[in-house]
Amino acid sequence: MTTLKERLHADVVVHMKERNKTALTTVRNVLGEIETREKSGKTPIVLDDAQVTSLLQKEAAKRRDTARIYLEAGESERAAAEIAEAEIIEAYLPQPLTAGEVEAIVDETIAGLRSEGVEPGMRQLGAVMKPVTAKVAGRFDGKAVSEIVRSRLA
Repeated sequence: MTTLKERLHADVVVHMKERNKTALTTVRNVLGEIETREKSGKTPIVLDDAQVTSLLQKEAAKRRDTARIYLEAGESERAAAEIAEAEIIEAYLPQPLTAGEVEAIVDETIAGLRSEGVEPGMRQLGAVMKPVTAKVAGRFDGKAVSEIVRSRLA
């Protein structure tokens, strides 16, 4: 199975062959941002898929914000270009989870704790949040996950 970064590199070639200038530029910009992140700091690192997904979410959000600003300024063409880039980036992101799916994951985790003989309460917030956050990773808002867990433990 290829990593997300490898998929981005492979898609650069695909976009070149298709002469899709917008997608090519967008993917190259994202790859540049990934490389910058990897090389910044004292020692170079290699981002894993979770970190790349997080970076992609931030890049898509940046473009959506910029598009909103352009729309408010009456620059609809520039806003459309930013939205197109955001959609290209979002195509690489995993499918978001629904609130029901997240609630099911939380309930499953709490049931797992009960089966181990631990009666979950607010003191076990971390014990519930850690596995839930790992399963949800970038597919649902972290603050909303925390609220769901708190409501279940209360």
